[in-house]
Amino acid sequence: MVHTDTTVAGIRLSNPMMLASGILDENGYTMLEILKKGAAAVVTKSIGTSERTGYKPPVVVPIQGGLLNAIGLANPGIKNFRGEMEIALRGNKPVVGSIFGATADEFLQLALDMEEYGATAVELNLSCPHVAGYGTEVGSDPQLVEDIVTTLKSKLKIPVFAKLSPNVTNIVDIANAAHKADALVLINTVRAMSIDIHARKAVLTNRYGGLSGPAIKNVGVRYVYEVRKETGKEIIGVGGIENTNDLVEYVMAGASAVQIGTALYTQGKDIFSRIEANLEKFMEAEGFNRISEMIGVAVE
Repeated sequence: MVHTDTTVAGIRLSNPMMLASGILDENGYTMLEILKKGAAAVVTKSIGTSERTGYKPPVVVPIQGGLLNAIGLANPGIKNFRGEMEIALRGNKPVVGSIFGATADEFLQLALDMEEYGATAVELNLSCPHVAGYGTEVGSDPQLVEDIVTTLKSKLKIPVFAKLSPNVTNIVDIANAAHKADALVLINTVRAMSIDIHARKAVLTNRYGGLSGPAIKNVGVRYVYEVRKETGKEIIGVGGIENTNDLVEYVMAGASAVQIGTALYTQGKDIFSRIEANLEKFMEAEGFNRISEMIGVAVE
């Protein structure tokens, strides 16, 4: 009999799949639905210190190979998010609170609020590619990353995940700066754009956005492999996962679990249960009894 459960930073997951931040996760009821559909955990939308309306539409457009988005970190603000957390936690599965800020103090206050609301862990958005002053602009500064992670680890009782960007010169340098994090989340979206050739302008209001979906899967696998090989850190893989083979690639590259987002739009909300059923068949056929036996087997 095979076992598809796994652990990340001491958190037990019934299978290796989590809902990625930014997809159907601003509302407690949709997060609860995704948990009932088979996700082992959910990550909330990235929440800041105050409400943000984000950019004007269009903010998400389908393109070849995935989705292009520039939401602008729209969110209700941390003080308005307690109720959504309470609803999501009814699923009796891990709920990870994603947060963004510009300073270590901002991140700390947000993290403490998430901990108070019952979050199982916090995920630091150090990688949003399209909002000035946040995300990648914070996450590309090794010293600032180290300060943020160190500050949170000294004050929180729950695990800290650091979500890193592929849009940096050397992701291993940033991973090393975040060495005190309990796990690294790799990767966020790849900075990209698309032009409407008839309107003769960018399709997104913000012009630039983040590319997600199958087009970035092999970029994500490469970074998981590289960071695992160079740092040995526990990793959650993200980017372009649509089926069991994609999940297994990430795990064999060094991920203990994965997050799925864009595929919910293209494959439907049942994707978690479908992948888990096929994962069991794969493990039986390949002689794996547990997920832990697969983690990092391709890392040389």
